[in-house]
Amino acid sequence: MQILKNIAMRPLAFCALILTIFLGGCVNSSVQVLREGSTGISGQDTVVVLGKNLQTADHETEIDYIDCVGRSLGNAKTPFQVISQETFKDRTFPWFEPRFAPREMREFSAQVDEPLLRGRIEELGVRYIVWIEGTTENTGSSGGMTCAWAGAGGGCFGFVSWENSSEYEASIWDVRENVAIGKISSQASGTSFMPAIVVPVPMIARVQANACGNMADQIEEFLAG
Repeated sequence: MQILKNIAMRPLAFCALILTIFLGGCVNSSVQVLREGSTGISGQDTVVVLGKNLQTADHETEIDYIDCVGRSLGNAKTPFQVISQETFKDRTFPWFEPRFAPREMREFSAQVDEPLLRGRIEELGVRYIVWIEGTTENTGSSGGMTCAWAGAGGGCFGFVSWENSSEYEASIWDVRENVAIGKISSQASGTSFMPAIVVPVPMIARVQANACGNMADQIEEFLAG
């Protein structure tokens, strides 16, 4: 009875909790695949996901997005191995440090042909390198919110919304053949909301997470051939 009494005394807080758990923002997404060569992968092959965060750039790809794609691939049912970007960078030092890392996928050809680097890549068993470029950005916001507090209590009142957009492109490189074999593009956009009647209730559109999941699924399918 005490639990029911506490809920009844704070109906707004209870409703805010329910909305936070069950509601989220709206997300629209799409994926495009361009295949330029055949693929096939075995349990002995390794995949590494890299990104433009290796460079000091104005629009570098977020490390957490690259890690998300790598983790998602690592959890895939397809029996291939995935090594992290940091492990790959450490084992191939210094070729993927900011001063030496390729600025775009087409620069991989000359770099991978370097004998010492190729030897280290072969030691890791890397068959495919996935190079990701792109970002998630805030593309607009609207609304407003006011919060006030007094001795007897207070709260927030208003409504705020904001939009995020994700655009990522993964180029896939066959290390064994030293050739680009395809590209996968993932786009996602979404609107998040935060209404407030005493208690702000965030309804977050998980735009980047959606783009990550779609990208990982398509890379897995692509590599499986």
